[in-house]
Amino acid sequence: MSERYTELAQWIVTYLGGQDNVADVYHCQTRLRFKLKDAGLVQKEKIEKLDGVTMYLVNAGVHQVVIGTHVKDVYEEVIPLIALSPEMSQETEKASLTQQVIDFIAAAFQPVIPALSGAGMVKAVLALLVVFKAIDNTSPTYTMLNTFADGVFYYLPLILAFTSAQKLKTNPILAVGVVAMMLHPNWTNFVTAGEPIHFFGVIPFKLATYTSSVIPAILVVFVQSYVERFLNKIIPKSIELVFVPLLTFLVMGTLAFSVLDPIGAIIGSGLASIFTYLSANASWVPAVLIGSLLPVMVMFGIHNGIAPLGIMQMAQVGYDSIFGPGALLSNMAQATAAAVVAIRAKDKRTKQIATSGAITGYMGITEPILYGISLPKKYPLYAAMVGGGLGGLYAGLMQVRRFATGSSGLPAVVLYIGDNTMGFFWNILIAMVITIVSTALLTYFLSLKFETLESATKAPAEKTIVITDEVIANPIAGHILPLSAVVDPVFASEALGKGFAVEPSEELVVAPFTGQVVTVFPTKHAIGLLSDTGLELLIHVGLNTVELDGQFFETYVQEGDRVQIGQKLLSFEADKIKAAGYHLQIPIVITNTTNYTEISLLTQGATAAGQEILTAQV
Repeated sequence: MSERYTELAQWIVTYLGGQDNVADVYHCQTRLRFKLKDAGLVQKEKIEKLDGVTMYLVNAGVHQVVIGTHVKDVYEEVIPLIALSPEMSQETEKASLTQQVIDFIAAAFQPVIPALSGAGMVKAVLALLVVFKAIDNTSPTYTMLNTFADGVFYYLPLILAFTSAQKLKTNPILAVGVVAMMLHPNWTNFVTAGEPIHFFGVIPFKLATYTSSVIPAILVVFVQSYVERFLNKIIPKSIELVFVPLLTFLVMGTLAFSVLDPIGAIIGSGLASIFTYLSANASWVPAVLIGSLLPVMVMFGIHNGIAPLGIMQMAQVGYDSIFGPGALLSNMAQATAAAVVAIRAKDKRTKQIATSGAITGYMGITEPILYGISLPKKYPLYAAMVGGGLGGLYAGLMQVRRFATGSSGLPAVVLYIGDNTMGFFWNILIAMVITIVSTALLTYFLSLKFETLESATKAPAEKTIVITDEVIANPIAGHILPLSAVVDPVFASEALGKGFAVEPSEELVVAPFTGQVVTVFPTKHAIGLLSDTGLELLIHVGLNTVELDGQFFETYVQEGDRVQIGQKLLSFEADKIKAAGYHLQIPIVITNTTNYTEISLLTQGATAAGQEILTAQV
């Protein structure tokens, strides 16, 4: 574990609503990804102000904290701070069907990428040795090096069976056992012989080879997850150790060879036909689309569902022209845009982010650029999309392809050596030059306008607020409770700060002081305020009402609005919220509690809106 990130991890978890609000956490190359019980507890602005955090964003119910290439170190510090349980995982926000599919594909393929990358680099070394005549492609050395690289692809169905089973929460060893049947030499001999097989003389088994395949293995494990769950439910615990594996192997073996594997093979064959058609008739389309739109795909997580197409194509036809070339050129474009910004920007922090982002971008990691530079400034994003598209157009017209899977940075150019030719290598280099030059020029010319405009229109420094005593009025009529009486343990424990709660008798929330609206949650169930004296207040209507996704709520203010005491903020339909099964206590929390020496609740019981209810003294 890396203790230098301990404090950062602690603040991230705190601002996400505390350890009890975290249902799941994992990470990719640059982001921590959280699934939360209640998104209304998130303090977005505070997360983004943390030193070490580039950006916070939410996509399809996953709360993403962009860290950078050292995300694994921060992740290791987060894990001890949270307590995960199956029950909590079931309470996370629901994702759409499309997002669930993308999430499953990503979970199945992402763990495999290091092995594929290593095998790919061995392939690249092998290609260099052959091109420069260091070894002969008929020698035992060539055969063994090729074996080093091809082992991963040959047994790819077994690896995907394991990762798919982990995602589907089924037994990964049984999954590997089922898929191993498809690769057994006995089956290979049957396929080679070509004679029809009828299981028990009745059930026909489709003759097909499944080595290096992708879809059949995933399809088999998907069905197995349901079969196994069903068997675990109906078989007594005392004998399930024997009979669940027995019946799983019998049922899935029969289904695999008779139904599922043939379906998977047909889908795989169809994809291979599509890949071949695109390569022959519209080779420029994938490279242009990926080259120009990859940053947008990354923003919405779509790239996780598209990148595996390159792996599937490689497994089917031996090369990737769908994802690899466009991804490489897009990354070169984003890195180049960041490099120009590092030169042109006046702000020291921007220069620092752009410089480090450009370096990692040329190595294939572009999310720090995307969230730290391109999205805030916008013009580098536009320039990178155009530059990546132009380079992609050339690469596509030249039918550039890579022969192994690896990173999409500068070291990846060696992956384009193959088929006993250097032609694809030289063409990807030319495409990179087109991308880098066009992106650099466009970014520079746009910067002449936008950097000057940004400097001229830059807002003056924010006024420093001197925190003084504050009196909070009741924002909604109802029965006043101490915060400890709230049924939600996060609020009741005062983990988010001190305050009080209201069981409402009306349906209109008004401003409890004069100040500014800091946060209006997209789901409309919570509002963050900042008083003129520096008090930060969260008004959270109901418990877990984030799951209503704004239904039964209406807001009357926007972030940044000035509000006067008594001004209406939001309204809600109490009966409908209760009928939907949600508790309608309203926690009201001072989120900067540590700035005050004493916070006192003045009254409890029935209280009208506008009545002074709480004092905070510095």
